[in-house]
Amino acid sequence: MSAHMEEQFVKFIEEYQEINGSHIHVYDAPPSPVEFLRNSVHPNRPAIIKNAFSHWPAYTLWTNEYLRDKIGDSIVTVATTPNGYADAVTYDPVTDREYFALPHEKTMSFGRFLDILEDKESTPDAHYISLQNDSLHTEYMALKDDIEEEISWCSEALGKKPDAVNFWMGNEKSITSLHKDPYENCYAVLRGKKTFVLLPPSEYYCMHESIYPTAIYTPTESGSYELKPLDPPMQTPWIPVDPLDPDLDRFPRFKHAKPIIVTVEKGDMLYLPALWFHQVLQHGDEGVIAINAWYDMDYRNVLYPSIGLFRNLLFENTNDKDDD
Repeated sequence: MSAHMEEQFVKFIEEYQEINGSHIHVYDAPPSPVEFLRNSVHPNRPAIIKNAFSHWPAYTLWTNEYLRDKIGDSIVTVATTPNGYADAVTYDPVTDREYFALPHEKTMSFGRFLDILEDKESTPDAHYISLQNDSLHTEYMALKDDIEEEISWCSEALGKKPDAVNFWMGNEKSITSLHKDPYENCYAVLRGKKTFVLLPPSEYYCMHESIYPTAIYTPTESGSYELKPLDPPMQTPWIPVDPLDPDLDRFPRFKHAKPIIVTVEKGDMLYLPALWFHQVLQHGDEGVIAINAWYDMDYRNVLYPSIGLFRNLLFENTNDKDDD
């Protein structure tokens, strides 16, 4: 990449940082649709909404005892990994390669999942309920009356209903690696707390996104896991940087990034705008529970093709360098 192009990317990043800083707007109560649209959606900036769902029955009902009684016998899908990183760039010492690693998806009763979370069943592996294809309306239908499936002020502001509503449950073993989603995301923490490391789309240059062969964690006869490349092979673009501990020798462009760290406490809702990069950590003695509503982003916005432009410019220059 030419020095001039590098300078222009850095200038673009710094100008956005100077204008917006690290400010996260906090609403003390659910905003009106107009207020939310004006202050958060249009500028594509995250926000914390207090007291957004304290009226949901789930806010007080969802103890482990209640959930065990309600859905303990239900069969659910659980993402299982040896290191807590599902959907993440992972080095495999056996093949001496980096892969985009998918979790092993294990089916079990929800009651058994709770036993693992409560250490009644011992395992070194991380277990995380993170099925994302509208899981509230598939595996967790029995819980849907405990929440309001639609966030009225958000739906009115965006002019659409959620594309998916998902149930999440896990503990501190599970960490979501840095990535972005093409959704407007309203993320409600009902138990425990979650820490989001956020970076705006303007910092795509800093991410060092690359293409990785895809592999999946597969149980072995000894009870451990091995990474098996998919057959037929599949390539996945992903971000290899840990924003909390970046290896700046490998990923020098990340030095221009300014991560924003936000802790979402029980009772808080995070508005995470489309295409914002985020890593997620969680903390909670009895497990962390969240519900999120995904709304399709508006692809007419200049943001989506801009990310495509950044990717094409950076990938093209990376490939040119490899050819040399």
